[in-house]
Amino acid sequence: MIGVGKMKLYSNVLDKPLSKGKQEVSLSAFALLFSELVQYNQTQVDNIAELERRLDDAGYAVGARVLELLCNRDKGNRRETRLLGILSFVHSTVWKVLFGKVADSLEKGTEHEDEYMISEKELLVNRFISIPKDMGTFNCGAFVAGIVKGVLDNAGFPAVVTAHFVPIEGQHRPRTTILIKFAHEVLKREARLSQ
Repeated sequence: MIGVGKMKLYSNVLDKPLSKGKQEVSLSAFALLFSELVQYNQTQVDNIAELERRLDDAGYAVGARVLELLCNRDKGNRRETRLLGILSFVHSTVWKVLFGKVADSLEKGTEHEDEYMISEKELLVNRFISIPKDMGTFNCGAFVAGIVKGVLDNAGFPAVVTAHFVPIEGQHRPRTTILIKFAHEVLKREARLSQ
Protein backbone atom coordinates (compact mmCIF):
# COMPACT_ATOMS: atom_id res chain seq x y z
CA MET A 1 0.00 0.00 0.00
CA ILE A 2 2.76 2.42 -0.85
CA GLY A 3 1.47 5.80 -1.90
CA VAL A 4 -2.05 5.36 -0.54
CA GLY A 5 -3.71 8.74 -0.16
CA LYS A 6 -1.34 10.52 -2.52
CA MET A 7 -3.27 9.80 -5.67
CA LYS A 8 -6.88 10.87 -5.86
CA LEU A 9 -9.14 8.83 -8.11
CA TYR A 10 -11.92 10.59 -9.93
CA SER A 11 -15.03 8.66 -10.79
CA ASN A 12 -16.09 11.11 -13.47
CA VAL A 13 -14.28 13.22 -16.03
CA LEU A 14 -16.32 16.23 -14.89
CA ASP A 15 -14.89 15.90 -11.36
CA LYS A 16 -11.32 16.39 -12.53
CA PRO A 17 -9.87 19.86 -11.94
CA LEU A 18 -9.24 22.03 -14.97
CA SER A 19 -5.54 22.42 -15.58
CA LYS A 20 -4.21 25.61 -17.04
CA GLY A 21 -2.24 23.60 -19.57
CA LYS A 22 0.05 25.19 -22.07
CA GLN A 23 -1.28 28.68 -22.71
CA GLU A 24 0.74 29.56 -25.77
CA VAL A 25 -0.38 29.49 -29.37
CA SER A 26 2.08 28.92 -32.17
CA LEU A 27 3.10 32.25 -33.69
CA SER A 28 2.78 30.89 -37.21
CA ALA A 29 -0.73 29.56 -36.46
CA PHE A 30 -1.76 32.95 -35.07
CA ALA A 31 -0.26 34.77 -38.07
CA LEU A 32 -2.15 32.49 -40.46
CA LEU A 33 -5.48 32.89 -38.66
CA PHE A 34 -5.10 36.64 -38.29
CA SER A 35 -4.15 37.12 -41.95
CA GLU A 36 -7.22 35.07 -42.93
CA LEU A 37 -9.37 37.29 -40.69
CA VAL A 38 -7.98 40.39 -42.41
CA GLN A 39 -8.36 38.92 -45.91
CA TYR A 40 -11.93 37.79 -45.28
CA ASN A 41 -12.97 41.17 -43.92
CA GLN A 42 -11.16 42.92 -46.78
CA THR A 43 -13.42 41.14 -49.28
CA GLN A 44 -16.51 42.31 -47.37
CA VAL A 45 -15.79 46.06 -47.34
CA ASP A 46 -15.22 48.93 -49.75
CA ASN A 47 -12.83 51.16 -47.82
CA ILE A 48 -10.08 51.12 -45.19
CA ALA A 49 -12.15 52.75 -42.44
CA GLU A 50 -14.78 50.00 -42.69
CA LEU A 51 -12.08 47.30 -42.62
CA GLU A 52 -10.56 48.81 -39.48
CA ARG A 53 -14.02 49.02 -37.90
CA ARG A 54 -14.63 45.32 -38.58
CA LEU A 55 -11.25 44.39 -37.07
CA ASP A 56 -12.10 46.60 -34.10
CA ASP A 57 -15.41 44.75 -33.64
CA ALA A 58 -13.65 41.37 -33.77
CA GLY A 59 -11.13 42.58 -31.19
CA TYR A 60 -13.92 43.90 -28.95
CA ALA A 61 -15.36 40.39 -28.58
CA VAL A 62 -11.90 39.04 -27.72
CA GLY A 63 -11.37 41.81 -25.13
CA ALA A 64 -14.65 41.08 -23.37
CA ARG A 65 -13.73 37.41 -23.06
CA VAL A 66 -10.16 38.12 -21.95
CA LEU A 67 -11.46 40.36 -19.15
CA GLU A 68 -13.84 37.66 -17.92
CA LEU A 69 -11.14 35.01 -18.07
CA LEU A 70 -8.53 37.07 -16.21
CA CYS A 71 -10.97 38.32 -13.58
CA ASN A 72 -12.16 34.79 -12.86
CA ARG A 73 -8.74 33.16 -12.97
CA ASP A 74 -6.41 35.70 -11.39
CA LYS A 75 -8.49 38.16 -9.41
CA GLY A 76 -11.16 36.00 -7.79
CA ASN A 77 -14.02 37.76 -9.65
CA ARG A 78 -12.79 41.21 -8.58
CA ARG A 79 -12.44 44.03 -11.08
CA GLU A 80 -10.56 47.28 -11.02
CA THR A 81 -12.50 50.36 -9.92
CA ARG A 82 -9.83 53.01 -10.42
CA LEU A 83 -8.59 54.49 -13.68
CA LEU A 84 -4.88 53.89 -13.13
CA GLY A 85 -5.61 50.37 -11.87
CA ILE A 86 -7.45 49.36 -15.05
CA LEU A 87 -4.81 51.00 -17.26
CA SER A 88 -2.07 49.13 -15.42
CA PHE A 89 -4.10 45.91 -15.74
CA VAL A 90 -4.39 46.38 -19.53
CA HIS A 91 -0.76 47.51 -19.95
CA SER A 92 0.71 44.63 -17.98
CA THR A 93 -1.61 41.68 -17.32
CA VAL A 94 -3.75 41.71 -20.46
CA TRP A 95 -0.78 42.50 -22.72
CA LYS A 96 1.29 39.72 -21.16
CA VAL A 97 -1.48 37.15 -21.63
CA LEU A 98 -2.06 38.16 -25.25
CA PHE A 99 1.44 38.98 -26.48
CA GLY A 100 3.78 37.31 -23.99
CA LYS A 101 5.24 40.57 -22.66
CA VAL A 102 4.28 43.85 -21.06
CA ALA A 103 3.56 46.74 -23.47
CA ASP A 104 6.50 49.04 -24.18
CA SER A 105 4.96 52.13 -22.57
CA LEU A 106 1.87 53.60 -20.96
CA GLU A 107 1.68 57.39 -21.09
CA LYS A 108 -0.81 60.08 -20.17
CA GLY A 109 -1.65 62.50 -22.97
CA THR A 110 -0.17 65.97 -22.61
CA GLU A 111 -2.89 67.86 -24.47
CA HIS A 112 -6.01 66.30 -22.94
CA GLU A 113 -6.60 64.99 -19.42
CA ASP A 114 -8.80 62.13 -20.63
CA GLU A 115 -6.25 60.62 -23.04
CA TYR A 116 -3.80 57.79 -22.38
CA MET A 117 -1.54 55.97 -24.81
CA ILE A 118 -0.17 52.45 -24.89
CA SER A 119 2.76 52.23 -27.29
CA GLU A 120 4.38 49.19 -28.82
CA LYS A 121 7.45 49.28 -31.09
CA GLU A 122 6.46 46.22 -33.06
CA LEU A 123 2.88 45.18 -32.45
CA LEU A 124 2.42 41.48 -33.13
CA VAL A 125 -0.57 41.96 -35.45
CA ASN A 126 1.42 44.34 -37.66
CA ARG A 127 4.53 42.17 -37.79
CA PHE A 128 3.43 39.70 -40.48
CA ILE A 129 1.09 41.89 -42.51
CA SER A 130 2.36 43.62 -45.63
CA ILE A 131 0.19 46.56 -46.57
CA PRO A 132 -0.24 47.38 -50.27
CA LYS A 133 0.53 50.95 -51.37
CA ASP A 134 -3.13 51.66 -52.12
CA MET A 135 -4.00 50.90 -48.47
CA GLY A 136 -1.25 53.07 -46.99
CA THR A 137 -3.14 54.23 -43.89
CA PHE A 138 -4.47 50.79 -42.94
CA ASN A 139 -3.42 49.68 -39.44
CA CYS A 140 -4.05 46.14 -38.21
CA GLY A 141 -3.62 47.58 -34.71
CA ALA A 142 -7.36 48.30 -34.94
CA PHE A 143 -7.83 44.69 -33.80
CA VAL A 144 -5.78 45.36 -30.64
CA ALA A 145 -7.59 48.67 -30.13
CA GLY A 146 -10.83 46.66 -30.19
CA ILE A 147 -9.43 44.27 -27.58
CA VAL A 148 -8.51 47.19 -25.31
CA LYS A 149 -11.94 48.77 -25.86
CA GLY A 150 -13.64 45.46 -25.03
CA VAL A 151 -11.69 45.15 -21.78
CA LEU A 152 -12.33 48.76 -20.76
CA ASP A 153 -16.04 48.87 -21.68
CA ASN A 154 -16.80 45.61 -19.91
CA ALA A 155 -14.88 46.74 -16.84
CA GLY A 156 -17.04 49.89 -16.64
CA PHE A 157 -14.60 52.36 -18.20
CA PRO A 158 -16.22 53.42 -21.51
CA ALA A 159 -13.70 54.88 -23.92
CA VAL A 160 -12.98 55.55 -27.57
CA VAL A 161 -9.92 53.49 -28.49
CA THR A 162 -8.03 53.90 -31.76
CA ALA A 163 -4.74 52.65 -33.22
CA HIS A 164 -2.25 54.99 -34.89
CA PHE A 165 1.16 54.69 -36.51
CA VAL A 166 3.80 57.00 -35.05
CA PRO A 167 7.00 57.36 -37.11
CA ILE A 168 10.32 56.89 -35.31
CA GLU A 169 13.51 58.45 -36.61
CA GLY A 170 15.99 55.89 -37.89
CA GLN A 171 13.42 53.07 -37.95
CA HIS A 172 11.88 51.59 -41.08
CA ARG A 173 8.62 50.63 -39.37
CA PRO A 174 6.62 53.10 -37.27
CA ARG A 175 5.55 52.16 -33.76
CA THR A 176 1.88 51.59 -33.01
CA THR A 177 0.15 53.70 -30.40
CA ILE A 178 -3.20 52.70 -28.95
CA LEU A 179 -4.92 55.98 -28.04
CA ILE A 180 -7.50 55.71 -25.25
CA LYS A 181 -9.91 58.61 -24.78
CA PHE A 182 -12.11 58.01 -21.74
CA ALA A 183 -15.72 59.15 -21.49
CA HIS A 184 -16.41 62.19 -19.31
CA GLU A 185 -18.33 60.04 -16.79
CA VAL A 186 -15.18 58.00 -16.09
CA LEU A 187 -13.21 61.12 -15.18
CA LYS A 188 -16.06 62.39 -12.97
CA ARG A 189 -16.20 59.06 -11.13
CA GLU A 190 -12.42 59.05 -10.70
CA ALA A 191 -12.48 62.56 -9.24
CA ARG A 192 -15.23 61.52 -6.82
CA LEU A 193 -13.25 58.43 -5.72
CA SER A 194 -10.11 60.53 -5.19
CA GLN A 195 -11.79 62.77 -2.60
